[in-house]
Amino acid sequence: MRALEPEDLSILYKWENDTRLWIHGNTLTPYSKLALREYIAETQRTDIFQAKQLRLMIELKQDNIVIGTVDIYDFDFHHSKAGIGILIDNEYRQHNYATEALELVREYVFGFLRINQLYAYIAANNDKSLRLFEKSGYKQSGLLKEWIFCDNKYKDVYIYQLFSTLKQ
Repeated sequence: MRALEPEDLSILYKWENDTRLWIHGNTLTPYSKLALREYIAETQRTDIFQAKQLRLMIELKQDNIVIGTVDIYDFDFHHSKAGIGILIDNEYRQHNYATEALELVREYVFGFLRINQLYAYIAANNDKSLRLFEKSGYKQSGLLKEWIFCDNKYKDVYIYQLFSTLKQ
């Protein structure tokens, strides 16, 4: 896992403009390369405490290929919580990279940032993500009925939480 770099523009452009992925976030329109270039530059000037978010790139050590990204968002220092989202490129799924990445984020967020909890919103029909987060120790804590609109219908979303074992 590493910080976002200018060289990530192409892969970020691919992922952010893949309309099949928009349902997992709040994207409604495509991103321009200029907007993404500015976003990358801004992430290098601010930290998670200022920006309230952090994007980390998942890179294979052996050949430095970027295979995914983890977003820590809505970082709330006062209440000691943050949202988390993960994307693994189609070509690299089913190799436990997502599980490894969530473990690394857990260590960073709980051990270094010392926050109390991470949470994820997962569509009720996204079985792979539900299994991933459950395997990573997250527990279902709520259900948001008809929370997202996709494929011409409203769909439910589960809230999953993971709490730090390092209490302050």
